[in-house]
Amino acid sequence: MSDSHGYIDHKTLKYLEEVDEIWHAGDIGSLDLMDQLPKGKVIRAVFGNIDDGKIQEVYPEWNEFEVDGVRVLMTHIGGKPPRYAKGVKAKIKANNAQLFICGHSHICKVEFDPNLNCLYMNPGAIGQQGFHQMRTFLLFEIEQGKVKNLQVVELGRRGRF
Repeated sequence: MSDSHGYIDHKTLKYLEEVDEIWHAGDIGSLDLMDQLPKGKVIRAVFGNIDDGKIQEVYPEWNEFEVDGVRVLMTHIGGKPPRYAKGVKAKIKANNAQLFICGHSHICKVEFDPNLNCLYMNPGAIGQQGFHQMRTFLLFEIEQGKVKNLQVVELGRRGRF
């Protein structure tokens, strides 16, 4: 998920009860929001451009990790294939990332970049602030080095509670 801007609803939290890990690609908006996430889950997050110093003390700008054989790189402002933000393409290559996650655009997009041999994912935005019409996030599984069972979850239109 990404771009909560301090907002999370019961519908989103219900989905998150069923997952093993929760990844937030920035613009969290409030540490209180992170405290609302279901307990006992692995939380992986990065700060975004609206996040204050308190959030930046807890979460990094870049998060690099591996899950079941998939090397993941996550940051908030990433651009999109083939026009990544400055320095992103080099960072993907340097980390041999197979999965790149970012937010910022509020546009849900998944695309395989054959030039980098990397799957690009932007989950859209779960929050109420921004220009997006539909609030979205992504659910998927990682098993034996492969991303599987990808779903775009539509949470409802922005501005509707």
